[in-house]
Amino acid sequence: MAADPKKTKPSSKHMVASGIAAYEPEAGEEYMSKDQLVHFRELLLAWKQELMEEVDRTVGHMKQEAANFADPADRATQEEEFGLELRARDRERKLCKKIDESLRNIELGNYGYCEACGVEIGIRRLEARPTATLCIDCKTLAEIKEKQMA
Repeated sequence: MAADPKKTKPSSKHMVASGIAAYEPEAGEEYMSKDQLVHFRELLLAWKQELMEEVDRTVGHMKQEAANFADPADRATQEEEFGLELRARDRERKLCKKIDESLRNIELGNYGYCEACGVEIGIRRLEARPTATLCIDCKTLAEIKEKQMA
């Protein structure tokens, strides 16, 4: 019996980011099937939306909280808080770029395959890190090399 392409196969057992249920492939389902690609596209878009909303909240918070304190300690505390928020947003901006790259890879048909060796990254790894571009073996090897260079 063929799977209905309009039907999604989320599992209520595992929830991933954005409240989207983890994908549970059917027995014998082809890796990176249309349903899987739709799932990961939705997951990536929801994650990006959350990040953009956080940026909006930060901007609003900084506008509301910005004050010219007379006390240098209060001013320094506020500047440190703003600095921490801006660093967090910068990391999120970089993450948005990775999300965009992942969305582009979905469109190109490259999503879910290791950039280094070409093997399947794996559904569970992609659920944990939808922007992953390396299989676990290549990522582990890259981390070992990075530690040796440090």
